[in-house]
Order: sequence, then structure tokens, then C-alpha cells
Amino acid sequence: MVNQLVSSPLFGIVLCVVTFWVGTRVNQWLRTPVANPLLIAILLCSVVLLAFRIPLEQFNIGGEIINMLVGPATAALALSIYHQRKVLGKYFLPIVVGSFAGAATSLASVALLCRLFRLDEVILSSLLPKSVTTAIALEISAGRGGIGSVTILAVLITGVSGAVFAPLMIRLFRVKNPVAQGVAIGTCSHAVGTSKAIELGELQGAMSGIAIGVAGLMTVLITLLF
Repeated sequence: MVNQLVSSPLFGIVLCVVTFWVGTRVNQWLRTPVANPLLIAILLCSVVLLAFRIPLEQFNIGGEIINMLVGPATAALALSIYHQRKVLGKYFLPIVVGSFAGAATSLASVALLCRLFRLDEVILSSLLPKSVTTAIALEISAGRGGIGSVTILAVLITGVSGAVFAPLMIRLFRVKNPVAQGVAIGTCSHAVGTSKAIELGELQGAMSGIAIGVAGLMTVLITLLF
């Protein structure tokens, strides 16, 4: 009975939904960026899998269905972008330049650190696209011979870190312009960070959504030079 339960796609789906709901409630209760709902959901899912010795492959039967929804959820950001189209037209050049600068800085920092710690080319290829959305990152990684699982982990850590620390960095560096806030978050921490940008405001969320696409394109172009 238990094996049938965990082998069902519903197990992974329900576990993801319930743990994220718990994470959301904890975040609302504590009101701190550190209590990120996604981070809490990841930790709770890991605890459940380890405690009951459930293989990751069985969880992924339903988890992959949740993962399939990432693309449509990201595309849904187009609605907020449409609402802010006048702002996009006004700040088009700064948005493109800012996304390019962020993408270039991300790639350069990964390349330099990999060289510094003498990591091989496979790891470098796996880590390079850490700051773009998963679908683009996996294609870049695969095209360079990287390891998909390492790429996904790097993208996840980058996104969660951005969502957790973005409000702190905005206050620390006194970034007042909502366009700059959104572009910075979307460029460095893709869709996961954008969820935090949306909490900051609709304009920040729209600009972050634009930055995801622009930074993804810039990353693809720049990685051709590595």
C-alpha cells in the first residue's frame, strides 16, 4: 500500500503543494526574507524523503509534473509586463544594458572562480548558466557537455539566494528606483527571485520578468565566447 502511494504522481504533487503552503504560512508569520517559502518547501521535502527513505526517483514521478509548470508560470509574467509596457518603452535601453552587465558579471565570476579553484571544464560548463531560468540553463549546460543535475542545483541555489537576500541588498545599496530593483533581481536570480520582486511591487515584478528573458539571451550569446 505504501509503495503504491509513493509511486503515484500524486505523492510528489501533494508533497510539493503542502510543503510550499507550509512555507508560505511560516513566511507570513515570521515576515523575514530568510523564511523563503521555496527554501522551506525544499527542506521539508528533503526531511520527508530522508525520514521515510523514499527514493528521489519516486518523488520525481510527481515532482516532474510540478517542474513542467515552471515554463507556463514564467510565461504568465507577460501579463504584468504588458501592464507596464509604457515603462518598458521608456527604460528599454537601460534594461538591456543592465541585463547584459549582470549576465556578463555572473559568467565572468563563475569562470574566474572555477579557474582559481582549478575545477575541470565539465563543472565550469555546468555552473556557467546558474543565473538564468532552468530551461535555458539546461540547454547551455548540455551544449557544453555539462552535468544537468549540477546545473539545476546551481540554478536553484542562485534563485533562492536571490529571493532571500534581494531585499537586504536593495536596502544596503539604497537602490530606490523600482526599475533598477526589478532588473537586478531578474538578471541575477531568474524566476525564483522574480517571485520576491513581485512582492516588492508590480513594476518590480514586470521588470524582473523582462530581465529573465533578456539576461537569458545575453547569457546564450556570451557563452559562445567561452
